[in-house]
Amino acid sequence: MAFLYPLLAVLIWAVNAIVNKLSAGAIDPAAISFYRWLLALLVLTPFVLPRIISHWHDVKPHLFKFLILGLLGMALYQSLAYYAAYTISALTIGIFVSIIPLLTVLLSIFILKSPPTIRILIGSILSFIGIVWLISGGHPMILVQSGVGKGELMMLIAAIAYALYGVLTKHWSIPVSNWQSLYMQIIFGVLLLFPEFLFTHNISLNTHNIWLVIYAGIPASIIAPFVWIQGVIKLGASKTALFMNLTPIFTAIISIFFLHESLHSYHLIGGILTLIGVAIAQRLQLPSRKNKKIIA
Repeated sequence: MAFLYPLLAVLIWAVNAIVNKLSAGAIDPAAISFYRWLLALLVLTPFVLPRIISHWHDVKPHLFKFLILGLLGMALYQSLAYYAAYTISALTIGIFVSIIPLLTVLLSIFILKSPPTIRILIGSILSFIGIVWLISGGHPMILVQSGVGKGELMMLIAAIAYALYGVLTKHWSIPVSNWQSLYMQIIFGVLLLFPEFLFTHNISLNTHNIWLVIYAGIPASIIAPFVWIQGVIKLGASKTALFMNLTPIFTAIISIFFLHESLHSYHLIGGILTLIGVAIAQRLQLPSRKNKKIIA
């Protein structure tokens, strides 16, 4: 039953892609980004802040690292996704989210000095073809004439930011608990999002948008990370990461039934190629006789 933990996390994040789309027009992206993490901060404070205070000597040396992680994971990633939702579908958002594991592998080559493999090369090429097919609507030559759409570009930057977030989290291995680390990142995320929030006009909460903020702030920001961490503990990081490939599938099903989005052939072709590429790149390759290390 351990597989239910990452499965639930992925399902929550898939629904959050729908929330991203529904938020477009209901509330300003800067407002929902700020409210989301402020709500998560308020919910976590009674449980985590006392431990932060008692372990401040362990937390203080890593404040700059928490700032960078908060910028990448809280401020950039979700804010760009909310802005992108104005021009692209929830289904497309889900497919872009699915390339985060691949981008993580690629960034690990440069930051963690992980040796590249044939699997990574093949997986990268397939995923690149899939994304190009997706954002061009099945007509790649259109990109030569008109370029990449603003929404797609935002989601690509968002995916890169979150992949870098994951790599730096592993690279730094900050010696505090997961909840303390998340709490400090959220604090900096809220601080970084506050200036844009101040200059935003549509910040009012009402019956149409408050549930979007609640879902983004509690299930997507607290419950999903908790059950994902439980999955990593029970299944291991590699097996748990494979569940992320289900995100675009769940997102597609939900968006078609609840948002009545259309599923086109270019979604299927681009999405399948992207997922195959990610799956190939993620698979661990046994070391050769000359190299005893396990290469990802």
